[in-house]
Amino acid sequence: MTTAQLVSEIKRKKSFLCIGLDVDLNKIPQHLLKENDPIFAFNKAIIDATHHLCVAYKPNTAFYEAYGIKGWQALEKTINYLNKNYPEIFTIADAKRGDIGNTSTMYAKAFFEDLAFDSVTVAPYMGKDSVEPFLTFENKHTILLALTSNQGAFDFQTKTVNDKELYKEVLETSKNWTNSENLMYVVGATKAEYLAEIRNIIPNSFLLVPGVGAQGGNLQDVCKYGMSNNVGLLINSSRGIIYASNDVCFANAAAKKAQELQLQMEVELKRY
Repeated sequence: MTTAQLVSEIKRKKSFLCIGLDVDLNKIPQHLLKENDPIFAFNKAIIDATHHLCVAYKPNTAFYEAYGIKGWQALEKTINYLNKNYPEIFTIADAKRGDIGNTSTMYAKAFFEDLAFDSVTVAPYMGKDSVEPFLTFENKHTILLALTSNQGAFDFQTKTVNDKELYKEVLETSKNWTNSENLMYVVGATKAEYLAEIRNIIPNSFLLVPGVGAQGGNLQDVCKYGMSNNVGLLINSSRGIIYASNDVCFANAAAKKAQELQLQMEVELKRY
């Protein structure tokens, strides 16, 4: 999917919501455990109930890898279901990969060719040659970890190196990499006060923003400081939506939570 297509979907749906599909078998409704593939059954129900309210889904691959081959098969079925039935949806493999060139090429093939995701999250710590292999794929996006929402972000990301915070160095340096126009960036919603400075460095790039809702991030602040001329935001909510209920009507409850966010986003789109 191209960036222009993503922006078009945002305008059509009046939403820049991304729903995280982080499936924990200990948290899903118990009746689904009788299914042959409870993870896929859960995802399918959530997707069918919320696809008109969001523009992206983001499975965190750790929640699938934890269940071995069955979990990986559930992930494959989920992305295949999305690509077949809702091709307008932007898909994100939240895998946080990053390794030397040859390994990164194989990671990129796994997520972009085999599983046919639109994007994948990548850690920048190993530098240019660990990221550029992902950037060679046409109409695919690499989402670089820039400033994350966890407490440990302050251990390294905000440390000053050569009179500049490390996350700013990552942003500045990555703009010079080959095919950097295919880059997006992760910026946590709990770091909203940093967004104005981030926008000075990357004014037009899309930002994937986790942390709204369960982690305490504020949608209005993120939009105030982070929205660009082409919207430029994907706001992710996972637990707050998919675990809104654990009874038989869980998908309807998820849809209600998703709609609450979508309506707030519609207001912000009109404002900005």
